[in-house]
Amino acid sequence: MHLVCLDLEGVLVPEIWIAFSEATGIPELKITTRDEPDYDKLMKFRIGVLKERKLGLADIQRVIGGMDPLPGALEFSQGLRAKSQLVILSDTFTQFAQPLMAKLGYPSLFCNTLKIDGEGSVVGYELRQKDGKRKSVEALKSLNFRVFAAGDSFNDLSMIRAADGGCLFRAPDSIKAQCADLAAVDEYSALSSKIDEFLGR
Repeated sequence: MHLVCLDLEGVLVPEIWIAFSEATGIPELKITTRDEPDYDKLMKFRIGVLKERKLGLADIQRVIGGMDPLPGALEFSQGLRAKSQLVILSDTFTQFAQPLMAKLGYPSLFCNTLKIDGEGSVVGYELRQKDGKRKSVEALKSLNFRVFAAGDSFNDLSMIRAADGGCLFRAPDSIKAQCADLAAVDEYSALSSKIDEFLGR
């Protein structure tokens, strides 16, 4: 049996932190896992910026409430789910993802959790598990699924390499250059073709 694992931000929905950066006019928050491979370092930096600017979870959720999936993402994911199981493996947080999952038709999502204090401030985060994307792929393979994986950032590389098949999707040139061994596509039609090839269609 086949299963497809996709990253969320940059693949099916816009980058949440970039959208929040643009909404608040704080350019430092545009840094994502495309730019910084050390996730803990990135999150501690983000939390520090939020504290300094006195911004909380509700401020981020207001921005997310106005976001939609990327153009073509809903149709792509619906078409994919008609021919394969789909699991979203993301380093986003449950407190961010729910409105976007509703707009994508509620695919399965494995992600992380923010720690919020009594005043609604983001004070930390809790990983579902370290290197959770790779470990999820390995666990699914242990259940005799053949897994295809795709994503766009440094934190997607281990899951793509752990999968039976996969590719980069809309990755920046810097990551493509460092990962010349991985196929790279930029359109949903091309990603769909890669998945169909994997599925033997």
